[in-house]
Amino acid sequence: MGRNRLNTVVIKCLETAVTELLGVLLILYLGRIFLSVFQQVLRIGSLTLTHSRSIHHSSICRTPLIPIVVEQTGRGERAYDIYSRLLRERIICVMGPIDDSIASLVIAQLLFLQSESNNKPIHMYINSPGGVVTAGLAIYDTMQYILNPISTWCVGQAASMGSLLLAAGTTGMRHSLPNARIMVHQPSGGARGQATDIAIQAEEILKLKRQINNIYAKHTVSLKHLNYKTDRYMSPMEAQDFGLIDRVLVHPPQAGQDEPELVQKEPAAAEAAAASPSPQPESTDPEKASPGTNPPSSYKPEP
Repeated sequence: MGRNRLNTVVIKCLETAVTELLGVLLILYLGRIFLSVFQQVLRIGSLTLTHSRSIHHSSICRTPLIPIVVEQTGRGERAYDIYSRLLRERIICVMGPIDDSIASLVIAQLLFLQSESNNKPIHMYINSPGGVVTAGLAIYDTMQYILNPISTWCVGQAASMGSLLLAAGTTGMRHSLPNARIMVHQPSGGARGQATDIAIQAEEILKLKRQINNIYAKHTVSLKHLNYKTDRYMSPMEAQDFGLIDRVLVHPPQAGQDEPELVQKEPAAAEAAAASPSPQPESTDPEKASPGTNPPSSYKPEP
């Protein structure tokens, strides 16, 4: 009798201990989850409040939620993310800093659209502060490699490598919206290491500068007129005068309208254009090319 009572007491003690232990473990687990969520909130807050030194560069932020578009087909409903749906309309978006991952996505889309049709135009919308030179040149080379005409559109900004991609569109198909900003500048990079390593990197930057100068001169005007020893910010109208773009648009073409609505030059700019001397015959010297014209076919790149 006494032994049974002792066993009952021991069992109750064990049950109480196990219950308390499970409660402690549950509290520790919930506390760990709460701490993880709290750290995530702090990290997001710090990223949201981190601003760039440049007024034309977005602060660091996480990838936004991508909308899903549902389309009704003969076989039922089909869901696309918004960028895949735009790709069906032959629209590519180059948004944000240009790096290797963005370049690989843009190149893949360009090659895919060419495989579908090598004569239908491709529309590339650009809103970028620039980025890695080699990644941007990879996109540029692919744009020149494929046979499709490429229409470029600047929305927001096209700075640094973004402006080069904007100018690399097919002549007559390079556009900007009226409140966008366009910026060109020299390539930059940090050099570290031994003196010989720094000299090698400096030489490479100078080679990239000459290469980019030749690309700008090929698609726009002589760089003698487009002096950009420092950051050169331009309005769409100024960029049009330099030949970086062809049109500044307000609205797309309406039904029964052949041409889209264009932005008219400001009075001061119009007066200055009217007061400028009449254009001279095209020179074979790229250094004497007038702003807003493409270089002649005999143009030789800078060595």
